[in-house]
Amino acid sequence: MATGGKKKGRIMSSEELSSFCDQIALMLSSGMTLRDGIEMLAEDEMKDKSLKHRPYTNLYKTVDETGSLYVALKENEEDWPSYMIEMVDIGEQTGRLEDIMLSLSTYYQREGRIRSAAVSAITYPLVLGVMLVVIIGILLWRVLPIFRRVLASLGVGASSSGSVLMQIGTYVGWGVLILIGVLVLAAIVIAILLKTKARGGVLKFLKNLFPPVRRLTEKLSASRVAGILSLMLSSGFPMENALQMAPAALADQESIDKVAQIRKDMQDGDTFSDALSKSGLFADFHNRMLKVGAASGHEPQVMGKIAEIYEEQVEDGLDHLISIVEPTLVALLCVVIGAILLSVMLPMAGVLSAM
Repeated sequence: MATGGKKKGRIMSSEELSSFCDQIALMLSSGMTLRDGIEMLAEDEMKDKSLKHRPYTNLYKTVDETGSLYVALKENEEDWPSYMIEMVDIGEQTGRLEDIMLSLSTYYQREGRIRSAAVSAITYPLVLGVMLVVIIGILLWRVLPIFRRVLASLGVGASSSGSVLMQIGTYVGWGVLILIGVLVLAAIVIAILLKTKARGGVLKFLKNLFPPVRRLTEKLSASRVAGILSLMLSSGFPMENALQMAPAALADQESIDKVAQIRKDMQDGDTFSDALSKSGLFADFHNRMLKVGAASGHEPQVMGKIAEIYEEQVEDGLDHLISIVEPTLVALLCVVIGAILLSVMLPMAGVLSAM
């Protein structure tokens, strides 16, 4: 068991976890022992002198002593996700560790694609927002003062219509600058909070504030639940055990409560299909797909297909948000810059025409 004195590690990215699971599965399928295989990974890790944290080396030390991958992961649980640790335990107990690792590899590949899409959806608007702040700031602090001096040298007074237009343009610029600055700062704060223990509260706030975020979160949770159920059912585990594992991979309490309600309804005598329909976790169309899958004996495959469908919907939803936010920010930038330039050029044109 990991002790409280252990230094907090860095859990690998989804891509790294997928690669690790795939390598373990290859080792097992080729007849290589876990000890020899993880020793190879540790040796490659030791060659890189720049690394300060060596998860494979720590893993190898425990595997060498115990021969158990689960015990090694548990001893170094600060480096590995709890969901993977529990699944490896199940795999070792049932003798299906190779199948479990292959399924985990697919699962983390899916998680990696969703995470990359989410990062892109956040990064593009942030970059455009920063560009807006910089461009408008330069116009307000450097360009407009120069034009004011030019107009003053041409005899345009502070009370003239030209000066009033320039003031209006300045106020518009400052207003938009403050608005965009606040939004960019809020986005940065939210991104930081999502990596802390306040993640659940932040997600709940965003879901209540922005309906598109709620829909995306619901589809993401549905994708994760379907992926977990597909993984466990295909490995021969009963539905009750699969549902018991599902909350370990969910981020929002609402979806965790839905899974708990499904388990309760099944204990009360409902079939899985009926309990799932009541929960509202999946769309009605997908519930009907599952009924057909259960009747035909292909429930794990149908679960896998539903996980892929929801994953694609999440990625499409994120792309749709980007397609809305990006042109909106560009249009806003054009309008503000145009307003500021017109507030400068119209007085200039008036002065020149009067000369």
